[in-house]
Amino acid sequence: MYVATLLTNPGAPTLELSLVESLRNAWGGGEIVWLGSDEAAEFSLQEAPGNLWNVWAELQGMDVDLIVQPVEARRKKMLLADMDSTMIQQECIDELADEAGVGARVKDITARAMNGELDFEGALVERVGLLKGLDEGVISKVLNERIKLMPGGRKLLNTMRSNGAYAVLVSGGFTAFTERVAEMLGFDENRANTLLAERGKLTGDVKRPILGRQAKIEALESVTNRLGISEADVIAVGDGANDLGMLGRAGTGVALHAKPSVAEKCSIRVNHGDLTALLYIQGYSRSEFAVA
Repeated sequence: MYVATLLTNPGAPTLELSLVESLRNAWGGGEIVWLGSDEAAEFSLQEAPGNLWNVWAELQGMDVDLIVQPVEARRKKMLLADMDSTMIQQECIDELADEAGVGARVKDITARAMNGELDFEGALVERVGLLKGLDEGVISKVLNERIKLMPGGRKLLNTMRSNGAYAVLVSGGFTAFTERVAEMLGFDENRANTLLAERGKLTGDVKRPILGRQAKIEALESVTNRLGISEADVIAVGDGANDLGMLGRAGTGVALHAKPSVAEKCSIRVNHGDLTALLYIQGYSRSEFAVA
């Protein structure tokens, strides 16, 4: 058995019953269940439809996300999340670079690295090198003035954790940011790279070994082993090329507002919903969301 879920932006919900009914009828689906009024609905299917991606593309033009997945074991016991442009709206290194006066150059490298055009480790070393000499206090300034949480994040964390799930924030960014974001959102643990500083100034380097794509996979492996759960019990979310390993290994891998080259490699893509989409994908209704 499969389930088809249709989602829209909860900030401007536009999901119409006629659209859901039309798709359900075309695919011979079961009863429609509304998870969120005008925002999210689902229905069961006997098998995955052969024209899924053609329909998906058509619905994208209507600002509607479509996910088809097996019904079994939808609700997960662990959340594994990227940070930059996933749990927060910014790329932390780009914000630091703006303060250092090298914003445009670093943003270009970041975009290419996240799109898979550049080696992640090399791109990180190059970008951090451009921050050499930046006052360490700028990190707090960026955290306080520039970093904004992605909509739906607190509801996602509070709901999953209230239902017994474990939450891990794993980033190719920096611990100075993941520690604050993890505390703000309620993650159980966080992993990231450490910016090096001497006498209050960034040295232009990071502590080795560098956490990148493989380290995110290792986080998936080590935490699930420690918790005594399987990788199938995990829902992972990210947007960049360095997230593809964990997205492919997790039971449910969600490409959230991802780079096109990343999204095309993932079977679950959310381009219009916010982080609460990860709850709808698991079958939670809005009435079950924990208070943010």
